[in-house]
Amino acid sequence: MVTFPAREPWAAPESLDELGRELATRLGGTPAAGIVAACLTNSWTTAMSWAATAPGEPPEVFVRTGDIPAMWLRDSTAQMRPYLAVAAADPGVADVLAAVSRRQSRYVQLDPYANAFNASADSAHGERHDRPTPGPWVWERKYELDSLSAPLQLAYALWRATGRVDHLVDHTVDSTFRQAAWTIVRLWRTEQAHENSPYTFVRPRGPFRGDSLARRGRGDAVARTGLTWSGFRPSDDRCAHGYLTSANALASTSLHGLAELATKVLADTELAEEALALAAEIDGGLLAHAVVEHAGSRVLAYEVDGLGAALLGDDANLPSLLSLPLSGWCTTADPLYLATRALVLSDANPWYYSGSHASGIGSPHTAKRHVWPLALATAGLTGSGQDAVAALETLARTTAGTGLMHESFHVNDPSRFTRPWFGWANAAFSELAMEVSGSGGVRHLFPTHPRALPHAGS
Repeated sequence: MVTFPAREPWAAPESLDELGRELATRLGGTPAAGIVAACLTNSWTTAMSWAATAPGEPPEVFVRTGDIPAMWLRDSTAQMRPYLAVAAADPGVADVLAAVSRRQSRYVQLDPYANAFNASADSAHGERHDRPTPGPWVWERKYELDSLSAPLQLAYALWRATGRVDHLVDHTVDSTFRQAAWTIVRLWRTEQAHENSPYTFVRPRGPFRGDSLARRGRGDAVARTGLTWSGFRPSDDRCAHGYLTSANALASTSLHGLAELATKVLADTELAEEALALAAEIDGGLLAHAVVEHAGSRVLAYEVDGLGAALLGDDANLPSLLSLPLSGWCTTADPLYLATRALVLSDANPWYYSGSHASGIGSPHTAKRHVWPLALATAGLTGSGQDAVAALETLARTTAGTGLMHESFHVNDPSRFTRPWFGWANAAFSELAMEVSGSGGVRHLFPTHPRALPHAGS
């Protein structure tokens, strides 16, 4: 039985308020103690609403990213991550997470190439001149490989956290989630041979017309490698090359999680076999084409094209190379990861900045010398305990008095920031606070790649 929040905007459930108080107590005496509760509940109290569905259909929840009135598949999964910490003990929270998962599956079926969606079919678009014209449900149709991993990740994590399956096997003969999963797998197969893909993206007008893909929207040429193509990065900026390493790694891990769901819940042996076969091809492509030499070490390139081009560096947006252990693809002790981490947290990364208030990774999506709280939190979550404590303190001291995270801020002046309302960053801060406080995290609920298991080699 679904437990509906009393009103919209929603009040935080007692379980989240209690978790916020617990975190504040555990972090007492640190700058983070005074802001963690607000960051934790930010998306719940400001960004979520029940979505309209047909009579008799199970409920769905729309999650706006913050100051943009659209729901990103990637962002909405990230915004829900901290709430998984209480989902097992609070059926009302689990009901809401299941409703978010259902909404994601519906969106995948509406347009698997879209990255962001509207709350209703109102034809609102981020840029009205995009070609081809997005459908009425679509805010933006930038194809981002990681976006399609997001619904698989949330669906798996909710099952692991609670054991519930109503978001996976619903009242229909062929569940919405199963249909969405097959759509994702088949699309990733199509994009292994991108030259045969139906997808194009052209933005002929507006301040971001540079987002148009080359060759009349098809993108620069790539060779077939086993990797699957992405037109855009998690930042929504276009890829310089077609194969985004971190997104392929997340896709592979997500496919392993899907295979487990297909076997244990969906009873779909064909889907499980296809997911594992595709993951193996992606992994083969990563190790054969994305591993390059740099300063005497083997590291992962940020993007490659299979034709010899490689981009070294890392963007703040997740999935990133820095976040590979959070993606479940490797451990923090993996030598390949450690060498890559050293590269991306140095001046060898064109988007790494250091200043008087912070040092970390930024993005070409924002101004130079702006670092992203997402990347600072990720560095803490994937580093040592000391790294995590330092990252949490830096984030808490650089809110410019707002008490919430931002998209980015200037390394020498935190009052120069972008996006005052950004749910994803608040969720990342909350997850870091959970781990620093010792109250537990949620990363163990997400799929793990076999190479990241204790018995696996590096």
